Amino acid sequence: HLYIICGPTDGRKSIDGLANEVANAYKLDPFSNSLFLFCNKKRTVLKILHWDNNGFELLSKKLSEARFQWPKDENEARIINRKQLNWLIDGLSIEQKKAFKDVDKMFF
Repeated sequence: HLYIICGPTDGRKSIDGLANEVANAYKLDPFSNSLFLFCNKKRTVLKILHWDNNGFELLSKKLSEARFQWPKDENEARIINRKQLNWLIDGLSIEQKKAFKDVDKMFF
């Protein structure tokens, strides 16, 4: 799963602080095979927390002149898909009204 933590997160939080927030504020398991996405108040830093079987990984991306299109819903963790993650990293909103919807593959 890909979880986006909506609203701003304190950008000074490290791995332990982010894992604690996942567990206590959102009642999710930070040790699951999931990615947890966070963004600071200015929407210039994206952090991704992931448990890798024997330790946490923390990835980050800092924008110098732009801002992420981050959902502003406070205190919500929302599941997104890989396509939405790519849109977010590319500076787009996770809600793209004109994007093609995924369909089930059918073989004839």
